[in-house]
Amino acid sequence: MGQGQADVALATLRECSHSGGWLCLKNLHLVTAWLPLLEKELNVLQPKAGFRLWLTAEVHPKFPLILLQSSLKITFEAPPGLKKNLLRTYETWSPEQISKGGLLSRAQSLFCLAWFHAVCQERRNYIPQGWTKFYEFSLSDLRAGFEIIDRLFDGGKVFQWEFVHGLLENAIYGGRIDNPCDLKILRSYLEQFFSSRLLSASANHNQRSKRGHTFPSQISLPNSCSILDYRGVIENLPEDDRPAFFGLPANIERSSQRIISSQVISQLRILSRSVAAGSKFDREIWSNGLSPVLNLWKKLNQGSSLIHQKVAPPTEGQGSPVLSFIVLEQFNAIRLVQGIHQSLAALSKVIRGTSLLTADVHKLATALLNQECPLSWQNKWEGPEEPMQYLRAVVARALAIQSWVERAERQVLLSDAVDLSELFHPDTFLNALRQETARSMGCSMDSLKFVSSWKSPITEAQLQVKVGGLQLEGCSFDGARLSENRHDSPSVSAVPAYMLLLVTNTLQKK
Repeated sequence: MGQGQADVALATLRECSHSGGWLCLKNLHLVTAWLPLLEKELNVLQPKAGFRLWLTAEVHPKFPLILLQSSLKITFEAPPGLKKNLLRTYETWSPEQISKGGLLSRAQSLFCLAWFHAVCQERRNYIPQGWTKFYEFSLSDLRAGFEIIDRLFDGGKVFQWEFVHGLLENAIYGGRIDNPCDLKILRSYLEQFFSSRLLSASANHNQRSKRGHTFPSQISLPNSCSILDYRGVIENLPEDDRPAFFGLPANIERSSQRIISSQVISQLRILSRSVAAGSKFDREIWSNGLSPVLNLWKKLNQGSSLIHQKVAPPTEGQGSPVLSFIVLEQFNAIRLVQGIHQSLAALSKVIRGTSLLTADVHKLATALLNQECPLSWQNKWEGPEEPMQYLRAVVARALAIQSWVERAERQVLLSDAVDLSELFHPDTFLNALRQETARSMGCSMDSLKFVSSWKSPITEAQLQVKVGGLQLEGCSFDGARLSENRHDSPSVSAVPAYMLLLVTNTLQKK
């Protein structure tokens, strides 16, 4: 539906109703003023059996309620991809909206808006590297952005891009974002896609190359106000999104595929388990379902004294902040291991029939049968969501803490490389190291900052520690420096997404 299609639509409607055919009227949200005539025509029709009328429309505040209530309503999810997203946007915009006033900069700005909107929506496929969480960027945001550009170009005034940045960041798109890092990404997109520099450089490709690509290399803004030219640019885009479209490294696909596969495996586990497995006590079902967890826990603790080890609560006045942290970490680790052991021992007694079923044991068994980590465990330490992985991680860290305590008591902890993945709370260790540095230098903690060196220790640093086990994603390391991995060639698949690095982290005064 569009300009000049109303009479044709009514004639076709009458023809199909008499012949019993099917008719589909698309994009009725573009002709809301004509819809009352359609309602009157539907009321007087006497259709033949088999006649069907399909209506497609987007959400519109002026769409007649009576027509909605008399219809069977179906909603569908839009196909993913940057190309599909841009095509949907330009299907909703009419040629008159693009060429209004014959302003080239206005038409190009609308394409920038469509691209910006598509990038914000499709970037959600790369959570948590793209956005840290899912943000509901919707068609209403696009409409609001269109109205802003339309009004700012109206009247022949000097266009001020600061208004666009401020409104889109603070009132529209940025109003949905509650993470500072995500807000920085949004602000970076606004500065790239909405600037007079981009529009002026679009007419000169060489000039654009010198100033950097704000669009991918195959995208060039058309120097026309015709909607067909912009649709042609969109049609030439690849069907599959490339991470470079979003400013992400090429190997980000690995992380995305890994997350999706984990979600699929989790859903398959939910579907494969018995619905009534954890709803009531069944000794045979519980024994078969929970034996792997109980056997793994028994195997992990063979030859260790964690279950029976007694550690007194840490007291104040340990002296060194790092030593105080290690002692507290050991106490919490042993308490966590023994708490898990007590809960699993109670569960084992219930299965054997030597103890009564309690509410806590029932919750524990239900979570484990559902392949979920019990909430009582996660409240003590937020680890892996899969129970067996959680148990392995807890025991491995608890055993590693014993070595940390011994080295800290002999005052040789910072002289060797440490692996932060062996700690339950590595961020607290870094704070303790900062506090100890401040004490030794006689300054405030706020006046300190982290400094790193890839080759040799920094002689000016008061305290230093070699940190191993760090994982970096989306970059390469040649032994001397980091480089951003942004290649689009197939050879990137041979480069691991995660790399093990040995870094010298130091603390020194600003």
